[in-house]
Amino acid sequence: QVQLVESAGGLVQTGGSLRLSCAASRRTFSTYAMGWFRQAPGKEREFVAAISWSGGRTNYADSVKGRFTISRENAGNTVYLQMNSLKPEDTAVYYCAVAPEANWNYAPGKDYEYSYWGQGTQVTVSS
Repeated sequence: QVQLVESAGGLVQTGGSLRLSCAASRRTFSTYAMGWFRQAPGKEREFVAAISWSGGRTNYADSVKGRFTISRENAGNTVYLQMNSLKPEDTAVYYCAVAPEANWNYAPGKDYEYSYWGQGTQVTVSS
């Protein structure tokens, strides 16, 4: 079983920045993509960003393009989400996820493509 441990989120003001990280407990797949999703109160979980095993392919939701950057460090089985120019509508619980055995250059954007999920971390952006 793979466990994903996310860093603490936090409370930031509009326009501020925050960096999330997520470490997988162990690597059990030859390749795996990693992604971030979020769920705001009263809304369905939505895709935020994904990165391929190679790191060469990324995928972003339109709502975060140009503001968020996903990156990964395979040696430490870790994925990062740098969030800049945060807006109140970015307030949500953020989840990292792993898509095992994904093609080495594929960054999945659908939640059903992911098999393992973190516990979630709260990000609150005040206006």
